[in-house]
Amino acid sequence: MPRLILVRHGQSQWNLENRFTGWWDVDLTEKGEGEARAAGALMKEKGIVPTRAFTSLQTRAIRTLHLALEAAGLAWIPETKDWHLNERHYGGLTGLDKAETAAKHGDEQVLIWRRSFDVPPPPQEKGDTFDLSTDPRYAGIAIPNTESLKDTIARVLPYYEQAIAPALKAGDTVIVAAHGNSLRALVKHLSGISDEDILHLEIPTGQPIVFELDAELNALDRYYLSER
Repeated sequence: MPRLILVRHGQSQWNLENRFTGWWDVDLTEKGEGEARAAGALMKEKGIVPTRAFTSLQTRAIRTLHLALEAAGLAWIPETKDWHLNERHYGGLTGLDKAETAAKHGDEQVLIWRRSFDVPPPPQEKGDTFDLSTDPRYAGIAIPNTESLKDTIARVLPYYEQAIAPALKAGDTVIVAAHGNSLRALVKHLSGISDEDILHLEIPTGQPIVFELDAELNALDRYYLSER
């Protein structure tokens, strides 16, 4: 029976500071490191043994994966890093304090940017402080200047079908360490959640979500590993 484990990265420094992060590379806090290790220890305790790993190109997700696998005694399993699993790009909101942004633009407008399905934030201007066009990890990639959740899903799902699904069908137990919105894309797809309902799904940091799948990768069960 194929099994997929999803883990949102542990608390990052900008999670702590309540700032829009998106594609900007921010490291884990001490608490976030602890959350990642706890996720790995829980997998070991419950006998969940991933054999293949996928993560984004962002440090907070990569380190979460590594700390979790180390705690589970599985640091050696093959892993793939890919930008398609990056967090949603928050455009011109990147780096801004969420409370200050709400005070400036109004709670309703910020809620639309954060929680609507297909309305992206204002685009990031070229040369912005958080412009990633010179970051070598994205060489040759058409970096978006903003993304809605719909846009994020449009890049995550084809990657899932092309890279992750074949590993599951080959018999691997797969762990994906990624971000709130890239993981929401996978949960939406696998659980058949509507465009409206997915907006209310919150994925907590450092809590493994397990999907039990059939041979065609249809979800038979979805649960937090901490609850089993």
